[in-house]
Amino acid sequence: MTEIFIAAFLMTLIGMAYVKGYDFVKLRSPEHLVHFYLIMATIRILLVSTIVALYAFFAANREDTIRFATIILILYAIMMVVTLKLRH
Repeated sequence: MTEIFIAAFLMTLIGMAYVKGYDFVKLRSPEHLVHFYLIMATIRILLVSTIVALYAFFAANREDTIRFATIILILYAIMMVVTLKLRH
């Protein structure tokens, strides 16, 4: 249960960083929005991959790792849809 809250909190932070960064770049330098999006997409996927890998490394069993990875990937997909709907 703790994993769900940690994953949701992480995805919320990443999503908020994207939304705030998007507003910042759009206000100051809108021609760089494409670069910002590509950089944030890379950062998001690297963070998600790193978190799943670390959990897999430190988890007690395989079932917990699969459950956690599934939760993270579902939340990642939801975060992508929400941030794209909010800002595009």
